[in-house]
Amino acid sequence: MNSKGFVSLVGAGPGDAELMTVKAVRLLQQADAVVYDRLVSDQILSLIPTGVSRISVGKEVGKHCVPQEQINEIIINLAKSGRRIVRLKGGDPYMFGRGGEEILALRKHHIDFEVVPGITAASGCSTYSGIPLTHRGISRRVQFITGHFNNNEPLDLNWQSIADPDSTLVIYMGLSNLPLAVHSLIDAGLPASTPAAAIQNGTTPSQQRLITTLDQLNDAIHQQRMKAPVMIIIGEVVSLADELDWFQQSLEQQENRSEEEQLRKKNAR
Repeated sequence: MNSKGFVSLVGAGPGDAELMTVKAVRLLQQADAVVYDRLVSDQILSLIPTGVSRISVGKEVGKHCVPQEQINEIIINLAKSGRRIVRLKGGDPYMFGRGGEEILALRKHHIDFEVVPGITAASGCSTYSGIPLTHRGISRRVQFITGHFNNNEPLDLNWQSIADPDSTLVIYMGLSNLPLAVHSLIDAGLPASTPAAAIQNGTTPSQQRLITTLDQLNDAIHQQRMKAPVMIIIGEVVSLADELDWFQQSLEQQENRSEEEQLRKKNAR
């Protein structure tokens, strides 16, 4: 490690702390300072040793607490102090996480770094919702898109290419422009009856899963009052969700056991 310190850009995964890599956990335990995003769960933050500096640079769509340029500056200044810095990002830092921008800033200032991938939200949320991203005879490819462009620019995408009934479409940060996306996909030829799912707080105990169809997706999300972070998955693989589900059932079983325990305690009084 040189006098300018060292930065580890680390993927924290989609929320469940047990989905973090061994390397990610080790780096957290060795860090002098951790710069983390809003989507890093409290369960993961609890792995940071007492006394380690924690700097929150959380951002929300339309509510940027800290501009990206300032985040870059914070990381660079911390590294220049000669410390070991972990830049902790939800999911995978190179999947719509602006990780590349931060690494380019480090390179510009000749600061050494490493990148530790994490389980991206698409993989975590789909798996914990009983949805395989690919399935033989159903989905031949997966498409990842962002539903939100920088500075609220128009969502200008090649919808004809995206509206492929033989693929699985995953939309990150898709709530704000969801009506446009749904309309554009149907207009481009994707059947309105295509199965669709929305997963809020995926892989965590507060996960909510909604299964519907493409044409009903926006209304269903509003009825269930879902709020970010929400992962959108569209494609025939969603039809397997109930059959392959395991996590949602475990959450319901835990809730039932809790209610039964409360009832027993009440009756015992």
